[in-house]
Amino acid sequence: MIEFDSQNDFSLDLEEQTRNWIKATALKESYGIEMLEYVFCSDEYLLQINEQFLKHDTFTDIVTFDYTENKLLNGEMYISTDRVAENAETFGVSFNTELRRVIIHGLLHMCGYGDKTDEEKVVMRAKEDFYLNLWPVE
Repeated sequence: MIEFDSQNDFSLDLEEQTRNWIKATALKESYGIEMLEYVFCSDEYLLQINEQFLKHDTFTDIVTFDYTENKLLNGEMYISTDRVAENAETFGVSFNTELRRVIIHGLLHMCGYGDKTDEEKVVMRAKEDFYLNLWPVE
């Protein structure tokens, strides 16, 4: 099951298409899905989560809580729509493109990909780009 919730006034367009894309990504990574919850929120809401659970006093676009076991994805992902909007402008892409990148970034973390080292960042970005290219053309 894949759920989309909001702690702000954000409403995800193309929910079913997004679910199918997430499922296809998990399948290509050889994972099933038990339960994934994406929660869209403000910078302030996500900062509180970041401070409380990760002891990080910084804004971020996503925080992932991964409960995956035995190749069955299970977790919660909190996404700041404020940060996504700012990053989209910074990187010169549409809001929806940046949002999809963040959605799939969290999923890839749950599939075991990191982004702490330069080498991991290269692999993560290549995977993000690969899966973004599987999204139907807008």
